[in-house]
Amino acid sequence: MADTVMVGSLLYSHVIPILLAFVGVILLCNGIMDRKKNYTIAGIVLFFAAGTVPFLILPFVL
Repeated sequence: MADTVMVGSLLYSHVIPILLAFVGVILLCNGIMDRKKNYTIAGIVLFFAAGTVPFLILPFVL
């Protein structure tokens, strides 16, 4: 049981936020350089989601 909680908490606190932030920065840069507002907004939303997802999900996992 403890191993499952450890893997779940590491996944939601370290892996998913980094992936979301990386994709968000890529979309943000691509949207600014190509002047596409949809990509820019999606990048901003993903970047902020990367910062808030652990605080929303981890209380339920732990």
